[in-house]
Amino acid sequence: MDDIHISLAHGNGGRFMRELIEELFARHLANPVLDIQADASCLPPAEGDWLITTDGFTVQPLEFPGGDIGSLAVHGTVNDLAVSGATPLYLTLNAFIEEGLELALLDRLIASLARAANEAGVKIAAGDTKVVRRGEGGGLYLATTGVGIRAPGTTLGMDRIREGDVVLVSGPIGDHGIAVMLAREQFGLRGDLRSDAASVLPLTQALLRSSAAGAGLRFMRDPTRGGLAAVCHEIARATGLAIRLREPDIPVRDPVTSVCEMLGYDPMYLACEGRVVAVIAAEAADSALECWRALPEGAGATVVGRVVTDRHAVVLETGLGGERLLEELEDDPLPRIC
Repeated sequence: MDDIHISLAHGNGGRFMRELIEELFARHLANPVLDIQADASCLPPAEGDWLITTDGFTVQPLEFPGGDIGSLAVHGTVNDLAVSGATPLYLTLNAFIEEGLELALLDRLIASLARAANEAGVKIAAGDTKVVRRGEGGGLYLATTGVGIRAPGTTLGMDRIREGDVVLVSGPIGDHGIAVMLAREQFGLRGDLRSDAASVLPLTQALLRSSAAGAGLRFMRDPTRGGLAAVCHEIARATGLAIRLREPDIPVRDPVTSVCEMLGYDPMYLACEGRVVAVIAAEAADSALECWRALPEGAGATVVGRVVTDRHAVVLETGLGGERLLEELEDDPLPRIC
């Protein structure tokens, strides 16, 4: 049997599957909570509110500048908990592996996943592997569930958003979407842009710890699929209010702008994987920016808009003094980016 590629035998419950789990997955992910011999793991008790989230990852290519599907799976799940006000503690991992995937590539991806989990302070508590036939997958799909603890009294939600609140972004938008697109080499373009994929936990915890910023904090979200525009539309639908964004204040790197202009993309709709959009009371905005800008992850933080009463859901005020309506996303401009 080919010993450098995944075969269907690696998913049949026999020796090859056992060796894959023991010699690859467990080697990278071993921790006191993970028991590969049990059907369920026991989590220690904790004080606070348990939060749980789940996600799936199908990015192509599997490795891209600034990250890969392994680290992305950790960051994406950790970030969903972090913007909900929780401290991530545990993840489960489901790996759907396509027959023919190189074992060396799988080893790199799981090693990257393990590093990201260690850096984020989370443990893989349980997992499962499945092997699908050649041509039925994209090499590797990952599905995760994350569990975290939110401190008692922490309250965040769109129902807390009020007219006059401001919208903050922790850094430049669109990096992940364009970095992945360039890595596919579909358009013959090259560049050194890297994905922003990272844990946003330092950003969220900084706001929650700050008495001034935390008191005015209404809501946080990581702008993944659909980007900044999609988050703003979610807020508008949930609150009945509108968002007015100022284009000159929205941080977009020059390479992202250039690619968007060449290929007709709009950075407002491009995915980020290491940014936070926060809605906060206007009087707490300066404190929030001070918190973020004191961190490497938030050096580019800025106020990008405000919550208003308007008949249009999301309006972009352009640098030329005009206005553009940002419609809700329908088509997927960059499929399989997260």
